[in-house]
Amino acid sequence: MNQKDHWEQVYSTKPTEKLGWYKPHLQTSLRWIKELGLAAEAPSIDVGGGASTLVDDLLGAGYRSITVLDISEKALCSVRERLGKKANMVTWLEGDITSVVLPSHHYELWHDRAVFHFFTELDQQRKYRENLLKALKPGGHLIIGTFALEAPPKCSGLPVERYNLEQLEDTLGTEFELVRHHKEKHVTPGGLEQMYLYCCFLRNA
Repeated sequence: MNQKDHWEQVYSTKPTEKLGWYKPHLQTSLRWIKELGLAAEAPSIDVGGGASTLVDDLLGAGYRSITVLDISEKALCSVRERLGKKANMVTWLEGDITSVVLPSHHYELWHDRAVFHFFTELDQQRKYRENLLKALKPGGHLIIGTFALEAPPKCSGLPVERYNLEQLEDTLGTEFELVRHHKEKHVTPGGLEQMYLYCCFLRNA
């Protein structure tokens, strides 16, 4: 089963609130985004947004230039249905972040919670980084949440790459300057503990 088929099956067989990474609200991401002081019209992209409520909360906070990208059509459809008419205020992209075509130097914020760690091969990580560098403006911010070293070696039946701070900085490259970071324990709806490493980077080149 390829990546797309895997995620379509996941979103087709489980309700959103039963998914392992589900949180009612991404409080850390929301707080950090608000503290960046972005303009309401600053372009942002939520990579692997899935069925996350982040887009709901960003719209509620007044942001008006949001793109949500996910490999799963089912996931994006579920969010559009949930938002109703508000869905028309959002740009929706179905695709794999390692291959999707994104506009050059367009986004002021790139948000990724629980996508990057699924790329366990160096070529996948390279392609992700290339798209990140292409699409994020110099001076823009990257907020990323990955599995920390203490987290389980798999998620949703797939192997993951776990990171400490130094490894994540090395993988992303010298174009990104660390602004803040912390670890956060996530407990899945099934009771499994997963330690996340959250980081905010400034793109400095």
